[in-house]
Amino acid sequence: MTSNECVVYDAVVLAGGGARRLGGADKPGVRVGGRALLDRVLGACADARVTVVVAEHRPTARPVRWTREEPPGAGPVAALDAGLRHTAADDVLVLSADLPFLTADTVRRLLTALRAGTVEGALLTDGDGRDQPLVAAYRTAALRRELAVLTADRGGLAGLPLRRLTAGLELTRVPDPVASFDCDTWDDIASARARIREHGHVLDEWISAVKDELGVDLDVDTAALLDLARDAAHGVARPAAPLTTFLVGYAAAQAQGGPEAVAEAARKAAALALRWAQEAQAEQDRPAGPAGTEPTDTGPTDTRSAGTEPTRSGPDAG
Repeated sequence: MTSNECVVYDAVVLAGGGARRLGGADKPGVRVGGRALLDRVLGACADARVTVVVAEHRPTARPVRWTREEPPGAGPVAALDAGLRHTAADDVLVLSADLPFLTADTVRRLLTALRAGTVEGALLTDGDGRDQPLVAAYRTAALRRELAVLTADRGGLAGLPLRRLTAGLELTRVPDPVASFDCDTWDDIASARARIREHGHVLDEWISAVKDELGVDLDVDTAALLDLARDAAHGVARPAAPLTTFLVGYAAAQAQGGPEAVAEAARKAAALALRWAQEAQAEQDRPAGPAGTEPTDTGPTDTRSAGTEPTRSGPDAG
């Protein structure tokens, strides 16, 4: 499965629980990089056909379906059962709401591993090799089968650990110590906040946060925009960088275009910035003429033949 394939799956996000190790704080609403943990997870599975969040209703960056386990607080197996009742796809992504580094690429890798053979589930393992059943993709029918077995054996699902459910499944593992990182304590939150501010992550994190905040769902070539900003700053003036990139975005929006429109507007603006820089360099390199005279233009657009007098026009011509 490539990143361009249309993959049909549903997602169930478990966002309940008491967050005892966070002192009872609203864990899904805790912000990392300016975004609620729940919104970060929802962004990673944005292409799910249906996303069900098992928790009390709250504002989210994208629309989802809401449900609750019965009784509330009955545990992850009961919560998963409640979420599955609102899904219909053959495959379902099951996630906790406290995964700050989950990405769409992680989701694709899980679905690819699930569909690579006859397994019934593909789950991440953390840096210590431990299974993470709440960062996983499963065959929906297999989950429903095991839930029915547990209900029949136990008379209900309340209080059951997830390992009782996954023990009956044929699973494959996908190691990923970063995407499997979850935030159970305030130390975990602090570590996550520190990591996204590291040099190698901060720009992508910031762009993702801005897009969420502005409701923008558009993937563009950020390297090209950064190159444009550099050229505008160096070739024109430093304030030209943010203003030019803004105008590029505005022009693409006026054209009602997607990434291609942004790329074309950026190309035109970058070419203009280059021409400005070439003119400035030409002025620096040109020897000064006699006092009161205009120096001969030798820039790249000069079409005069060598040794001829430049043609003048206007009121001073002649």
